[in-house]
Amino acid sequence: MLEIVVKTENWERHVRVSAEELAGLVRRIGDEGDRFLVVQRIPDLPDAFAQVWHEKGGDYTLEHRDGAATRHFQVTADGPGTVVAALTGWARQDDGWDAGLDWALLDMGPAREVPPLDLDGRDSEELERRVREVLAGGYASRAELTEIAEEYLVSGDRRPVSREQAGALVDRMWLERVEEQSSWRGETDPERLTRAFEALRESGITARENFTCCRTCGESEIGGEGGPDARGFVYFHTQCTDSAAAGQGLMLLYGGFDGSSETTTAVGHEVVAALKATGLSTEWDGSPDRAITLTPLDWRRRLVG
Repeated sequence: MLEIVVKTENWERHVRVSAEELAGLVRRIGDEGDRFLVVQRIPDLPDAFAQVWHEKGGDYTLEHRDGAATRHFQVTADGPGTVVAALTGWARQDDGWDAGLDWALLDMGPAREVPPLDLDGRDSEELERRVREVLAGGYASRAELTEIAEEYLVSGDRRPVSREQAGALVDRMWLERVEEQSSWRGETDPERLTRAFEALRESGITARENFTCCRTCGESEIGGEGGPDARGFVYFHTQCTDSAAAGQGLMLLYGGFDGSSETTTAVGHEVVAALKATGLSTEWDGSPDRAITLTPLDWRRRLVG
């Protein structure tokens, strides 16, 4: 699989696709509402991406940015094959992936200077604490983190952080986290959790990570997430993620779609077994009225973006 995320004009998001799947996405674009795709590496890095635009009957416009707006390049191709080869090489970071193409440097205009944040010590500490907390959770993209940073200190008409200032802060802290995670080795506990949830989905259990903001929203929305043959569900919401990132373990909420205690209990046992199979430890007394808790838990979730 390629370590990339592909986003399309029609709001699809494809994480870690194969080279064949990437080729299929490139060859698909062209219709109204599905004319471009943007590709980022995992983890996402500021000012590093590739993108392609195509309308049926026309050429393909391929672009990539290499770390700054002053290094933004464009080339035109008359068929998808050239684009597929270039994007695949870019995704794999192959040497010379861009060779043989007549790239032109695009003038993106002067970069806007971002004024420094003018916050008192307490606000600055609170803002960085919140961004760091969400970063540690590991699910937010840079765009989502930027929105959080922009809105976090808003009070009435007071908006002390602009979108540009929020983006600059997030990019700095994001890169610090990327550097930190570069020293991690092997499979982490959140990756084991994802593997367990994938196994549960294959067995007919709707399993969702970091799903909705709270239990009330989760309970009202989880029914719409599964297929028609789903027997039950398990999920944790963003407040659970925050607790896990803070070292307090992770609470899992589960149940059966028929509403019976028997099905809920059976689903609980399936969840515990799937987690155990990946090497994770749980606390649960077998009661359908009690949540399953993952503990001890070393929450180191690698960023995607």
